[in-house]
Amino acid sequence: MTPPRARAEAFCHRFGLGVPILQAPMAGACPPELAAAVANAGGLGGLGALLSTPDGIADWAAAFRSRSNGGFQINLWIPDPDPVRDPDLEARQRSFLDSWGPPVPAEAGDAAPLDFADQCAAVLAAGPAVVSSIMGLYPPSVLDQIKAQGIAWFACVTTLAEGLAAEAAGADAIIVQGAEAGGHRGAFDASRAEGQAVGLFSLLPILADRLTVPLIATGGIADGRGIAAALLLGASAVQIGTGFLRSPEAQISAAWAEAIGQTAPEDTMLTRAFSGRAGRTIAGAFSRAAAQADAPQPAPYPVQRGLTAPMRAAANAAGDMDRMQAWAGQSAKLARPQPVSEIMRQVWAEATALLR
Repeated sequence: MTPPRARAEAFCHRFGLGVPILQAPMAGACPPELAAAVANAGGLGGLGALLSTPDGIADWAAAFRSRSNGGFQINLWIPDPDPVRDPDLEARQRSFLDSWGPPVPAEAGDAAPLDFADQCAAVLAAGPAVVSSIMGLYPPSVLDQIKAQGIAWFACVTTLAEGLAAEAAGADAIIVQGAEAGGHRGAFDASRAEGQAVGLFSLLPILADRLTVPLIATGGIADGRGIAAALLLGASAVQIGTGFLRSPEAQISAAWAEAIGQTAPEDTMLTRAFSGRAGRTIAGAFSRAAAQADAPQPAPYPVQRGLTAPMRAAANAAGDMDRMQAWAGQSAKLARPQPVSEIMRQVWAEATALLR
């Protein structure tokens, strides 16, 4: 196996980076200020564009470029099949949610994702250094356009089978998402997300043994120890999400940022209660109640996301962690309340000291 530092240096040379650290493209928590700060410190910034309109994607890219000459990735979810609607279940969910927030309108479950084709066109027009995927693989027609523009494609995977499929489809690098990661699980099959929740340091060496493209480790990495361990286990780079959320550039709510700093690994949980897709959040009263046997099952994504929208908005306005969708990974407590430039400098210095 190539020595870890040499592998990381080759990755940086290939993708124009100063350090092998990517900012996770966290939809709803990746302002251009955060991405630009990561890029200015030598890493790769990121936009999670799930919730971004085509104009929003263009505006974000322009705002990033006004702050940095570095690179960034734009990430899109691969769409799920249309959800199967269950009016009785949705009615039970509305009744359950009424006790946690404002009344839920009957039409709340009609919420639909943005048009994927329009988003893809906007991403290509923005011309990022990297386009990444999660929840599956881009269709060949989109991949052809990505490759024709000389844009690299990074595919997020959560299992060996997904990694093999991504490499076969032509991924330039593979983001290996461990079960420790905050936010939504990237499982290609949404129904298997919890059952296939493999820890990063079990999954990473298996993929390193089987795949030939560079691997980017993500999930539970927030300091130099995690970076060094990931590189030793076969990664060429790491991707950090929760570890950046306490920085001022992340601009998340004070309540969420404070809670991240107090959250032990066992204080997070996987839940479908907020969106209908499995995601790791700081456990609060609502997510715990939704996990009880007498609570209604979550509706599928994006129906559940629409149903919980009134509660989530009220919780955000009140800074109420018991009801807030507060995504966080299991290493949340390691996140530092410092500017991104300091975080980047410190964690890479820690990692390189351990890898000498």
